[in-house]
Amino acid sequence: MRQVVIYPGEDKYWVAECPSLPGCISQGNSKEEAIANIREAIEGYIAVLEEDKLPVPPERFETILVAV
Repeated sequence: MRQVVIYPGEDKYWVAECPSLPGCISQGNSKEEAIANIREAIEGYIAVLEEDKLPVPPERFETILVAV
């Protein structure tokens, strides 16, 4: 399981990124598409690390919602 941040981009796409995997970012025309794309990006990111016998960074982020 990985924490993912999703937000609307400036170009009307939804942006999704995984903070515990540096540079792991994707986008989509809808939230659902962005989530599907980031899931694929995370799987690919981890697969490459494992293929190259590199350590997979642990999930180290915790998210909370803060009302201001």
